[in-house]
Amino acid sequence: MNILQLSTTDTTLLIILTVLLSLFFLLSTIAVIFVIRILSSISRVADKAENVIDSVETAAEAFKDASGRLTIFKLIKNILDLSQRKK
Repeated sequence: MNILQLSTTDTTLLIILTVLLSLFFLLSTIAVIFVIRILSSISRVADKAENVIDSVETAAEAFKDASGRLTIFKLIKNILDLSQRKK
């Protein structure tokens, strides 16, 4: 059986590289978790903004419809006011 014999320098380098690789994997995992959290919160903000836009559009349509109806009532009121002034 051939057993690999490492010198002290080789063993030290192997330990250092193993620790650095472990730290890299750990930090990469943490970074990916933060990116996923940020993306999900951006998605939630986009959904809320879309809901706000929809409600503003609905309110604008309702205001447009109401202003059209109010214009008719104002016209009728003005006609009645003019007819009362002539009497």
